[in-house]
Amino acid sequence: MDINLIFKIAGLGIFISIINIVLKQADKEEQAQMLTLVGVIIVLMIVIQLIGELFNDVRTVFRF
Repeated sequence: MDINLIFKIAGLGIFISIINIVLKQADKEEQAQMLTLVGVIIVLMIVIQLIGELFNDVRTVFRF
């Protein structure tokens, strides 16, 4: 497992949470919620790509 991927996801989470706090203090709660949603979508896209790679690896292992 690539440790850089974990750091990338954690860094993205920290960055989004800091921006989220700033937006909430500026009374822009709707933009903070949208930012959180965008962050979740980005992380889900990364995870979906990893799952696709996992299925390809499993397919190549069990290919006859």
